[in-house]
Amino acid sequence: MSAAVRKIIEMQHIVKRFYIGEPNELEILHGISLDVAEGEFLSIVGASGSGKSTLMNLIGVLDRATSGTYTLDGTSIEEAEDNELSVIRNRKIGFVFQNFNLISRTTALRNVEIPMMYAGVPARERTERAEELMTLVGMEDRMTHEPNELSGGQKQRVAIARAMANDPAIILADEPTGALDSKTGRMVMDLFHQLNREHHKTIVLITHNHELAAEADRVLTMSDGMLYEGDVLEEKYLLEQGMRANLRKAEEEHGNR
Repeated sequence: MSAAVRKIIEMQHIVKRFYIGEPNELEILHGISLDVAEGEFLSIVGASGSGKSTLMNLIGVLDRATSGTYTLDGTSIEEAEDNELSVIRNRKIGFVFQNFNLISRTTALRNVEIPMMYAGVPARERTERAEELMTLVGMEDRMTHEPNELSGGQKQRVAIARAMANDPAIILADEPTGALDSKTGRMVMDLFHQLNREHHKTIVLITHNHELAAEADRVLTMSDGMLYEGDVLEEKYLLEQGMRANLRKAEEEHGNR
């Protein structure tokens, strides 16, 4: 009998409202529940305005839910004090953003070291760890370069190395290929697959790109503040395309009579 799969993310009945108590009170998330297993590669796909950015902020402990429960790697987020949240983000979540968010006039190696510095890792240990991670992402020959000396793909690889710095419970990637060309984006996605497959990292990918989303183990769709299993929007698009094709075929056949 196989052992039970450990859950890294457990969200139950998450509601998020803004402007609470005001005439313009707005509910963005409507009772979302989400479980992510350890070692899973999950993608959440959705259009602009669907609520996926709000959900990402909650998963990343950048904001709190209005109601509901969230447990991240065994830690109850709603019960954590405000001053504990920064520690949780630093230790348990590795962020990868579309625009890299590297610190300028600081070397690539130093950028990778910074999360470890905040975590209190000794200088020699964090430098050794940063060098290992830079090598892992294929940037061992760019360690002393500053961000303005790197291409977009190189910056994103440094950002991924930085996300891995404190061996986080999850890597949370927000449109990580959005600022890259297709070839460079492919390299970045291959790196995520490597981290997931070889290093057993749990990855949550937030994207509007259906092709990228389909590469994950599991795809969820964010639409109008609700979460659905599968790529619902893509399935709807394909269904509509199929219906249009059938209609055109029927019209052509009718016209040939």
